[in-house]
This record gives sequence, structure tokens and C-alpha cells, in this order.
Amino acid sequence: MKALILVGGFGTRLRPLTLSVPKPLVDFANKPMILHQIEALKAIGVDEVVLAINYQPEVMLSFLKAFETKLGIKITCSQETEPMGTAGPLALARDKLIDGSGEPFFVLNSDVISEYPLKQMVDFHTKHGGEASIMVTKVDEPSKYGVVILDEDTGKVERFVEKPKVFVGNKINAGIYLLNPSVLDRIELRPTSIEKEVFPKIAQEKQLYAMVLPGFWMDIGQPRDYISGLRLYLDSLRRNTSDKLATGVNIVGNVIVDSTAQIGEGCLIGPDVAIGPGCVIEAGVRLSRCTIMRGVRIKKHACVSGSIIGWHSTVGQWARVENMTILGEDVHVSDEVYSNGGVVLPHKEIKTSILKPEIVM
Repeated sequence: MKALILVGGFGTRLRPLTLSVPKPLVDFANKPMILHQIEALKAIGVDEVVLAINYQPEVMLSFLKAFETKLGIKITCSQETEPMGTAGPLALARDKLIDGSGEPFFVLNSDVISEYPLKQMVDFHTKHGGEASIMVTKVDEPSKYGVVILDEDTGKVERFVEKPKVFVGNKINAGIYLLNPSVLDRIELRPTSIEKEVFPKIAQEKQLYAMVLPGFWMDIGQPRDYISGLRLYLDSLRRNTSDKLATGVNIVGNVIVDSTAQIGEGCLIGPDVAIGPGCVIEAGVRLSRCTIMRGVRIKKHACVSGSIIGWHSTVGQWARVENMTILGEDVHVSDEVYSNGGVVLPHKEIKTSILKPEIVM
């Protein structure tokens, strides 16, 4: 079985982290975003993953080669020379996706994090016998999205309503699809949208079905949603595999800590914190709702909340970093400095406080 992951472009919404690596390689809960998806695909028997990519394919492939062997899964690239939207990449990768078996293939949006109920999706797809299955998720504010109107009993999709002004439903496209190879015959090799051009036609022919996603869902392509997504992901770990979470007198709520990280005395860590490999958290540090990436040092009595600290950065003694501060790779915050929502590009030293949200070049 095969899968295509829509990797896309430059990851501008997650800068400054994506100035160091392509967005799918940005760490989420201590492993690259895309690895969460590849592992879930491998677990249900997918043996080849095609990455639809138009930015730094060589960086992606060289990084993922190690995981190819480790996971026993083939990873290849389909490179766009121009942005092809969400359907064009399928036409471009046609020869890689069609193997003559007639088996359906998965398509995933690389920004989406969930519990990936892919086995249930295969069963759903087989049962309804239609041409395409999409995963939908319930949201509180459907007016911000394209809403999927479906038959609640059968899951058959009736139509799509883009950013409705009045309430028509609360289920939106979750960016996970299972498609028969015949869907590729519907897609021209040009920049085109699968949501706006391909799926509505399949729905008109009554061949499109939607499965409501169990568990959590989040598009983590921007910092605020990344931090919310970490909370949902750790909450899911608590319910399903709680042995992966850290425990101890200094831990509050759900926290994940790499085994190579060092944590000093008198710290208070949590809730909703990820601490990566090789990190050093010195004595008396307070961490909450944040991601601390590989090789970071948080010095004595510093406080970090609601923020992302990029690889190999340092937060000084008694410093306070909060309110969606994002430190790029190798940023050094001096002792007793305050950052209120600062977005700091890689390889900077911050010696004065950032009193209101701003980008530090």
C-alpha cells in the first residue's frame, strides 16, 4: 500500500524555525512532524511513502534516509518545479502511486496531527465501496473553514460549503484521504485544488464518503496551533500510552522528556511541556505549555511559558520568556531578560527585554 504526503512549500507561518529546516522536519513532541505520520502509515502496512515537495527535497531525503532503514519503509520524493496546489501533486506523482494492484492510497497533509485512525479508515473505505474517503473533524467555529455536509447514517458527502455565514454543519476536512487510483484520472497536471475542484465533482457523482475522525485533530502549521496541538497530543498519550509521559515530584500534568535531557533540583515542569534530547534544565526553572528543542540550556530560575525554544538556544538566569515567544536555532537570551511574544531569528543574542510582540531580525 502507498501514501502521498503533501509537504508543500516554505513553511512561512512557522518561521523562524523553518529557516533552519523544512517545516516537516521541525520537531513536535520530540520528533519531526512528518515522522508521526510515517510511523502511523507504516503501522497499518504502508510500504512506500511519496513526499510531494517543492522546497529543499535533498534536505528532507537525506534526513529521512536513516528512518527508511529503521522503519523498513521506502521514502521517495516527487518534486514540483512550481506550487501545484493540493491536487496537482497527485497528478505529478501518478507513476509512483499506481502499481497496477488497484489498491487505494492515502493522501495526508503534512501539517495535521491526530491519532491517525488509518486502520478504521481502510475498513470504512472498503465497506462503502465508493471512489474516495475523506476524514472530517468537528470544530467549534465552522465559519472559518470549508464545511462538509454529509449523510449522518452512511457518511456519503452531499456538498461542501466554503466559510458559511449561517450554521450548516460543524464538520470540516481533516486533510487525510483514502483514494482509489481512478481518482487520478480526474486530476489534470496543473496547479489545482483537491478540496475545491476534485472532491465536489466526486460528491456530485455520489462516490465520496466522509468518516468522522475519532480523537483529537490539529493543523500545527503555525505557532499558536502548534502549542495547542502539543496539549492535545500529550492528552492523547495520557489516555493511550501513559508510560511515555514523565513522572516525578517536579512534574505537573502531561510532560514528555527525552531520556538524555538533564533536569536540575527544584524545577517545576508542566503542564504540556516537551523537552528534547540533550537539553539541560538547571535548578529552579519553571516550564509550562512550551517546547524545548534539542540541545537547549535553560539556566537557573528562568521561566518559560507558552513558547517554543529552538535548537541549541540558551535562556539566561532569571529570564522570563512567554506569550508565544519563538526562538529560532542558536538564540541566546541574556540573564534577567524578559520576552513578551518576541519572534527571534536564528543566531541572535538578546541582551535587552522585548516588551511587546515583535520580530527580532
